[in-house]
Amino acid sequence: MLRVGIDIGGTFTDFLYYDEDTGQVEVVKVMTTGRPEKAIAEELSKRLGKKFSAVIHATTICTNALLTRSGLALTAMVTNNGFRDVIEIGRQRRPKLYDVFVKRPEPLIKRKDRFTLRCRILSNGKELVKINQKELRGLVRKIVRGGYSSVAVCFLNSYVRPKHEKEVRNALKDGGFTGHISLSSLVAREYREYERFSTTVVNAVVSPIMGSYIDSLKEYLRERGIRSKILFMNSDGGITTEERIRNRAVLSIESGPAAGVLASAYLAKKLKTSKCITFDMGGTTAKASVLDNYEPEYTFEYEVGGEAHLGRIVKGSGYPLRLPFIDISEVSAGGGSIAWVDEAGQLNVGPRSAGSEPGPACYGKGGRESTVTDANVLLGRLSQEHLLDGKMKIHYELARNAISNLSRKLGVSPETTASSILKIANSITARAVSLITSERGRNPEEFTMIAFGGAGPLHCCDVAEELGINKVFIPNHPGLFSAFGLLSSDITAMFVRPVMRKSFELEPEFNNLERDARKEMHNVTEEKLTIKRFVDARYEGQAYEITIPYQKGMTRLSFDRAHRKRYGFSSRDEVEVVNIRIKVSASVKKAGLPAYGYTDKPKQRREAFISNKYRKVKVVRRESLTLSEELKGPLIIEEYDSTTVVNKGWRLKNSIYGMMIRNEI
Repeated sequence: MLRVGIDIGGTFTDFLYYDEDTGQVEVVKVMTTGRPEKAIAEELSKRLGKKFSAVIHATTICTNALLTRSGLALTAMVTNNGFRDVIEIGRQRRPKLYDVFVKRPEPLIKRKDRFTLRCRILSNGKELVKINQKELRGLVRKIVRGGYSSVAVCFLNSYVRPKHEKEVRNALKDGGFTGHISLSSLVAREYREYERFSTTVVNAVVSPIMGSYIDSLKEYLRERGIRSKILFMNSDGGITTEERIRNRAVLSIESGPAAGVLASAYLAKKLKTSKCITFDMGGTTAKASVLDNYEPEYTFEYEVGGEAHLGRIVKGSGYPLRLPFIDISEVSAGGGSIAWVDEAGQLNVGPRSAGSEPGPACYGKGGRESTVTDANVLLGRLSQEHLLDGKMKIHYELARNAISNLSRKLGVSPETTASSILKIANSITARAVSLITSERGRNPEEFTMIAFGGAGPLHCCDVAEELGINKVFIPNHPGLFSAFGLLSSDITAMFVRPVMRKSFELEPEFNNLERDARKEMHNVTEEKLTIKRFVDARYEGQAYEITIPYQKGMTRLSFDRAHRKRYGFSSRDEVEVVNIRIKVSASVKKAGLPAYGYTDKPKQRREAFISNKYRKVKVVRRESLTLSEELKGPLIIEEYDSTTVVNKGWRLKNSIYGMMIRNEI
């Protein structure tokens, strides 16, 4: 029986097969196509005679649909009379404060598709105005005749009492509506109507897309005789079921980057290294996150489909989501990032990417523009002949021609242009790490960097030197490490309820929430459940809260310490608990970390630009490294899915889990 983790990236799609009987791990890397579900089925069908216990994957389908505004479901919205424009009015935030022509993101549901009912639940849960059943039946007829494939139901104060939302859902089903229905009380049961409405609307417009994708994937698998359980990665780093992701597709947004962080957390525990920075550089972007005491940090506020500036999400430029996300900073710098010269004659890198079609010029698939990958090939840092153990040919002359087109504009040599491209790319990626370390009061020098992704090991030493990081760990098969993360996570779900209390005596509330969660999770898994408790709390008068672990008998001192750690001070003001949260987990059998079979391959040498200078350096196959072998940089380590560049002054030591590289300067 095989379990397979599949990470669909902008350039490559990674497959990691785990044999549950033998414990063996196999990795495969293929080019990403326009129909990922077809590519997945074709690759899995090559394992003739094998049965799959689970297919687990992360997907960017919903994220891409929101970014491009293509394929979104025709959606209606139902809300209280007088509140149909909440999703358009939004908050006071302006993405560009001094731009008088700034435009807010266009609402995902047009005004003509937003319907209202005269009803009201008060903030204490009391029903002030009941739903008029005749008015409701008329509204249902409009929606059914309107040809909508999805409905978002968002009522004021439904987070306290969702009675009216449930009435509308039942009426829609009784009235013949067969499409998707999203209730705000199920999608994001928290106060702040704008964020709750926005999250529900996003879920409503993307859930039919996810449903179609799952149906298509299952059909392709059935055609090839593959019948398997399909699981998906959440943005909070947990695994969820097909049924749950169909109803709450919004959970899959940013699921790909989360997998790499989960894999890093698993590795950090093996290494007994509690403070780590994850550095994931692929074909399109570079991502960074922090592990403190082996655990990732979470954020409960995110915007999708908006703009980013220097790695930061520009508030007010996208669609707010009120859901748990692993806190990840992301910049547009990857192997496929395109280098270009602006009107002032300055060299730039990104944010556009060559992707997989046509890809970097050196791939020989029609790409003409120079990319970071082309620069690495020209400078000898990447093989100038092939990648993927000879399965993918590299065209050195095409890379040189593409960069020469830029160098003529700049009036310098192609080599100088290529080295400048790498310096700019390294500076951009270092910014992603700074956002989650030095800009939040953390000293990067105290952390170990875990570098992975196809391009992460290629750039890790340069980025680490820029930030003062002295230890970098390269896991086994770093180019497919995120796919491993899909096989090292548990089935999880997060549940939240508002409480609005000025006391930490919350046992009855937690018990009620856990009872509801167990009922829902019983349909998901029969495994034993583990539950962790959290509270969202703030000082009275504050606009936003922080999330901290909860224990029975807890006092405000725990909150004071957490607030002081994050913001540098605590207060004597009263503490208000806004929400209670629980994270429910069901442990599943996890894959072991991939290993290598030893192969005695001789070392080679080639000219490469490392540490600001051309040098004749050793080129070593990673499979030829013995356990505990030590080597001094500069040198290059090549393997199937990635290439590691070790700078001058760094020492490498091999281990069963990967390679530790230390800066000795």
